[in-house]
Amino acid sequence: MTDCIFCKIANKEIGKLVYEDDTVVAFDDLNPQAPVHVLVIPKKHIARISDIRDGEDANLVGHIMVVAGKIAAERGIADDGYRVVANCNEGAGQSVWHIHFHLLGGRNLGWPPG
Repeated sequence: MTDCIFCKIANKEIGKLVYEDDTVVAFDDLNPQAPVHVLVIPKKHIARISDIRDGEDANLVGHIMVVAGKIAAERGIADDGYRVVANCNEGAGQSVWHIHFHLLGGRNLGWPPG
């Protein structure tokens, strides 16, 4: 999608990546809500979680979770704990229409969130 900011980041047109492989990229959030706040996104444009389909998309989301765990370990938050959050639609706080997963850690993350 030519107007999607996250597609532009995934295509390395803008921003700085902290992780990249064949299907996924990650970058630091511009408005961090925790000492570690990284966004992990697929290179493939999928607008919302509810648009994920079985098969390739489901495998992609599983891979995103593996990547989030790797980044958590690299950033030193894996042992103390971290959270991976995804929002679907405006009512849940989604503001960019490209699925993305927030990796948060480095402080106590209380419950319930929000």
